[in-house]
Amino acid sequence: MSDSWKTKEVLSQCQCFPLVIVQGFMGRTESRIWGDFEKHLNHDCHGCERRVIFASVGPVSSLHDRACELYYSLAGGTVDYGEEHSMAHGHARYGRTHAKGLYPQWSSENPIHLLGHSLGGPTIVKLQYLMKHGHFGPLAHPDWIRSINTISSPFRGSQAVYSLGERVDAAPKIRPFSVGAMLSKFVHTISYFSPILPKAFDFHTESRRMTFSDISIFCLLKKMWKSEWAQSYDAAPYDITFESADKREANLEGQPHPRTFYRSCATYLTEKVEGKENFHTTTSSSLLSLNPPLFFLARAMGSFDFSTIQPVPSFLEETQNPVDMEQGLLTENYRKNLPEEYWANDGVVPLFSQWHPAACSSTRCRHVKTKIPAPGVWYVEQWDNTSHMTLVPFWVASDCQKQYWLNLGRWLRTIELQTQTLECH
Repeated sequence: MSDSWKTKEVLSQCQCFPLVIVQGFMGRTESRIWGDFEKHLNHDCHGCERRVIFASVGPVSSLHDRACELYYSLAGGTVDYGEEHSMAHGHARYGRTHAKGLYPQWSSENPIHLLGHSLGGPTIVKLQYLMKHGHFGPLAHPDWIRSINTISSPFRGSQAVYSLGERVDAAPKIRPFSVGAMLSKFVHTISYFSPILPKAFDFHTESRRMTFSDISIFCLLKKMWKSEWAQSYDAAPYDITFESADKREANLEGQPHPRTFYRSCATYLTEKVEGKENFHTTTSSSLLSLNPPLFFLARAMGSFDFSTIQPVPSFLEETQNPVDMEQGLLTENYRKNLPEEYWANDGVVPLFSQWHPAACSSTRCRHVKTKIPAPGVWYVEQWDNTSHMTLVPFWVASDCQKQYWLNLGRWLRTIELQTQTLECH
């Protein structure tokens, strides 16, 4: 048997499903700065080239809205947020129309791999949850998703959102003059002028009527003073709170689908502070990997006082910390009982939140590397000395970036070969 025949046989059997990339909060860069990662992704594909699709979703929208936009951008058609959802949150039921989807043949026979960075991870999980519950009709099925892969994703929330402005005692309200308040004004301004701005400033806010074609300048000023969008339960900032994450867990969102493969990459850059319980901090060398805002945010997250959060997050109750029943808050002793992964972080998301949706006690998970993955199990890999932006989206061709994409390509190929073997039998 000649080597050329073997090569042709491998190529004929090769079935590389597309990889759909979903970016995180404020992510609108697409392939412009993601760089030349594909040659590492395709390194072990035996000559074939995996298609990579950047899906466009609202960079500041809620997980529900982002998941709906993701589905219709791939399958095609008019975005339908759902009658019940749109009425509950006061926006139009329908969004933009995609005359032709990015992957119109999407089906059980033509599945996809999904990769989400940061908020892109929970967006993908929400998509599969909605598919499971028939939100997109009887034909859409969770089997259409062959694998879910995430990087630095806040599945269980992040204290960063409180440090930036979300009220710890009354989310989704925002503290005046905070970073979050300034950000909401920026979003309203960009959305108002979006019809005449470049595509990079498309925030997918057409269902909320926020442009100059929909509202007056006086109305814009009123929204900038008090934003009903930013301070609602249907926006990205609230979905990053611990309260929102608890609601998703109560609905069993993120429970592994038995025929989907799961892999999360959890990153952290902080180090434990000796002599101060389980607190974490950044070091001076961290400035080489973090920009100044993330450097100081990582420090704030590393010493965050979880006892101020109302209602008490479920992960704190899991650790059997004592609660002051009159105040509805944790007692000060909780710091001794809470493991350090709740303060260890990558500048945006605490380590424990990046593992997977829900607690390990209620999720099939394995925190080890494996060469033969099984469907329906969350596989978790931890990357130390790695910030929220180290692996993606800014391509600098570092060794860790090359290694991540090389490993991801091998992981996806292993899944596909394993699936082909099962189908043959």
